[in-house]
Amino acid sequence: MKIRNIKSVIPIILALLLGPQLFGQVKLNDALIKDSTSISLKEAEDIFLKKNLQLLSLKYNVSATEALILQAKLWPNPNLNIAQGLYNSQTKKWLQTDAVNGEEAGQISQLIQLAGKISKQVHIAKVNYKLSEDNLYATLLSLKLALRTSFFNIYYLRETEKVYNQEIGSLKTIVAAYKQQEGKGYVAEADVVRVQAQLYSLMNEYQTLIDSLNDQESQLRLLLQLQPTTYIKPVVDTQKVQAINPLSVSLQLLIDSANINRGDMRIAKDNLELSQANYSLQKAIAVPDINAALGYDRQGSYIPNFNSIGIAIDIPIFNRNQGNIRYSRIMVDYNKTQLDLTHKTLEEQVTRGFQKAIDADKLYKEIDPSFAGRFNDLAKSMAENYMKRNVNLLNFLNFYDSYKQNIVQLNTILFNRVNALENLNYLTGTSFFNN
Repeated sequence: MKIRNIKSVIPIILALLLGPQLFGQVKLNDALIKDSTSISLKEAEDIFLKKNLQLLSLKYNVSATEALILQAKLWPNPNLNIAQGLYNSQTKKWLQTDAVNGEEAGQISQLIQLAGKISKQVHIAKVNYKLSEDNLYATLLSLKLALRTSFFNIYYLRETEKVYNQEIGSLKTIVAAYKQQEGKGYVAEADVVRVQAQLYSLMNEYQTLIDSLNDQESQLRLLLQLQPTTYIKPVVDTQKVQAINPLSVSLQLLIDSANINRGDMRIAKDNLELSQANYSLQKAIAVPDINAALGYDRQGSYIPNFNSIGIAIDIPIFNRNQGNIRYSRIMVDYNKTQLDLTHKTLEEQVTRGFQKAIDADKLYKEIDPSFAGRFNDLAKSMAENYMKRNVNLLNFLNFYDSYKQNIVQLNTILFNRVNALENLNYLTGTSFFNN
């Protein structure tokens, strides 16, 4: 590119120096301005635990199943039966109550459950309560992973956004400056087209980035129950995050922790215990219960004022609860198999997750820590050389494109590392990293 007059360079120099600031002002004054909220990971988790509606609804379910323990402890109510003579065919009178001709009878009975049915029902209720707690815990772990992943994703996407803002801002004002010089012979038309093409390509990439960023923000706002207009600015201690070493914890410790603390493992154990408790109850139900009764009959027995005591019991000839007993026994075997499957899956997932975390950390450590800083200095030097006409336009644009790609890749590597560590926390049910 040949520049005939130094005055033609001035708009371009101003573009390079002021472009990012000008673009930032346009973005700031956008009609969709949101309330800005700076928040740390701990603050986000505290809000999440207090306000997340899904967790609150599951807590109500836990309280509801706890009430069923009380219900399971209750004995059946006694039964009171009172009868009064309606019509005396000898005296031709209705509802006689006198001692000679009147008839009254009464009985009180109580069902007595045998074979420890009540204690077995209480055990089932307690296991169901524990199962509801572990379902809450498993949901908590899943939502916590989503929260922490979105939190870090937003942070690194915003770091990437800064690069796009800088380059798009510069190119926009360069294009505007070239437009002023177009037709005067100062700038080649091919250069204008080249800059515009790169600008449009960057704007398309930027829009894709913003869509992804907005999606992550939407998910995080929903988890924290924030207003839809809230603009979230994650605060991350990058030095603390980057200092984490996944090899500080052994694989066996991770697997042992997962066996104890992971949500699906707890639920699998609860389901096995519940099926065993139900099997025990079904066998107890096969034992008939006793119905004990006390009775009184004034005139309707072989002697006046007849008092009686009696018991009633079913004879287990046809129904011995055979089907339910067989079903519950099969369910015990089924849940044992499910527990074994969950254990095998757990071991494989933790091992693979540990490997991913090590690989991501290894890739991160192979990056020169001063890379980003040196690249920024080089970008400033390139801008100065371009203004001095030591670098032509195409080389300048190619460098900025390489600069953008490298910063994007660096932020991707940093996020993938954090994401691998967070996934390992979820797989083990324990906050070994980023706690």
